Amino acid sequence: MARVIVADDSDVVAEAVISGLSECPGIDLCQRGPADSLDELTAKVNDRGIDTVIYGPRWRPGKCATPDLGRAEAFLRCCAQSKVGHVVLLASAAAYGCTHYNPGLISEMRPLRISSENPIAAAWIELERIARSCLSDDTTVTILRLAPMPVPGGADYFSRLFTRGLAVSSPGYDPSIQILSPFDLAGAACCAVQKRRGGVFNVAPDTVIPLSAALRLTGAVRIPVPRGVQRFVRGALAPAGLAQPISQVDYIRYSFAISNEKMKRDLGFMPARSSAEALVELMCEAPAGLDAGNIAGLAYDPFGMDKEYIAAYARTLFKFLDRYYWRIEVDGIENVPRQGRVMLVGVHRGFMPWDGVMALHLIVERIGRYPRFLTHPGLVKFPFLFDFVRRLGGVIACRENADYLLERDEMVGMFPEGVQGAFSLYRDAYRLGKFGRDEFVKMAIRNRTPMLPFVTVGSAEVFPILKKVEWNWWKRRMEWRCLPITPTFPLLPPLPLPSKWHTQFLPPIHIEERYSPEAAGDAKIVRAVSRDVRDRLQKAMDGMLARRKSYFHGSVFERDKT
Repeated sequence: MARVIVADDSDVVAEAVISGLSECPGIDLCQRGPADSLDELTAKVNDRGIDTVIYGPRWRPGKCATPDLGRAEAFLRCCAQSKVGHVVLLASAAAYGCTHYNPGLISEMRPLRISSENPIAAAWIELERIARSCLSDDTTVTILRLAPMPVPGGADYFSRLFTRGLAVSSPGYDPSIQILSPFDLAGAACCAVQKRRGGVFNVAPDTVIPLSAALRLTGAVRIPVPRGVQRFVRGALAPAGLAQPISQVDYIRYSFAISNEKMKRDLGFMPARSSAEALVELMCEAPAGLDAGNIAGLAYDPFGMDKEYIAAYARTLFKFLDRYYWRIEVDGIENVPRQGRVMLVGVHRGFMPWDGVMALHLIVERIGRYPRFLTHPGLVKFPFLFDFVRRLGGVIACRENADYLLERDEMVGMFPEGVQGAFSLYRDAYRLGKFGRDEFVKMAIRNRTPMLPFVTVGSAEVFPILKKVEWNWWKRRMEWRCLPITPTFPLLPPLPLPSKWHTQFLPPIHIEERYSPEAAGDAKIVRAVSRDVRDRLQKAMDGMLARRKSYFHGSVFERDKT
């Protein structure tokens, strides 16, 4: 039977955890303990036989959302001296940092990197290091990295963001975030005490919510202020403790969500509140027009895809580009599966992702499926482009995201040449380059997924790259491989040229029928599949180019259909 002390300065958090623990079987005693008085802590541990301490660090004085590391170290050393057998540390997912490189649902396997540009992440990383160094090998250390958990009257950034009526944010960014309920924290803490397992566990709800929707739920008015202005103002006010550092704002600038799969698997805890429900719980009442059923039914894509947004563009811009500007001719659309997992493998040309966007539009309009293209982080770095790519279903390119989507039988699109292909000179536009490490093949084999090659002829003429300039400042700022020189960029506005497009979807390659998932580790098989895909794409492009009579009109498929 566990005997537990909960040491947290927040009354809301401490009371929620104690209430949850008091109802858990296997817990003999649960009471609130001192977060500061070390002598009192030692006395309670010794007199009452306390074997488990749940510790939430005190915030540092001022408005910086970081733990007071000095107090935390003293407290944890006291736990070590008192020979507490189990310490549950309430840490923060802010330790992962937040940049445009965040993959989406961050797992505990993601390495933590200390950066001078993000003192918030650095402080939480240091807290975990202190816990491991202060507590002996005889003490089980469970670190719970919590998603943002605003509470009434809380001193942290998210508590103030959602309860003060005005919310300053960056224009052009509407990221997906998670909001944790104290009720679910209590449930996770109870499972951690019962399981008594060491290690790191993310604690988060199952669902995300867009920042704009979160602010509407709480009645907060969003005030968009450019990042440069915020940096200047916050830099001036931060030393006096009057403003959060600019790195804090990044947590509502880029999507920031963590995976709770390990928590479910190893601790056996299933969160009961969605992010939307946690926000309503924070405000103690639902907004007008929404009842509990409406709120529980609010569902948002974990990566931010917005089908209504796609439909709005399909009726306007995409329809114009498809039918009137690029006049896209399509062949082989019947090869696109109506259901089941599939990997689209295409050829991308041009430094703007219009070929991927139009492939999405064609498949949505004619098949009714929504492909999810793996995207280079540089595309979501900038305002407005961030929202555009995210809402169209773009996800950061990485193994974890591809596996997540394919396991759910989604259609995943990728361009295996990567950014190197996107910045090909026009003279090489229709000659395929290297496919890198052939990760797309490994993803497909590992997930037993058929591959569907597709090519577009005509998209390379939209922004034909005539020359590439190696400019280090530009590459650092834009995260592009070079400064491309085209007829309409950079000396003129980047208006795409009205070339005629021809898109062909080739028959699927059913590698799932030939190889087991273990074949993803066989370099010979992977190379053979990659060459096969590459040859099919190149052959299709060569045939289309041979039949193309003009850059701006005509058909390349008529002969195939006669």
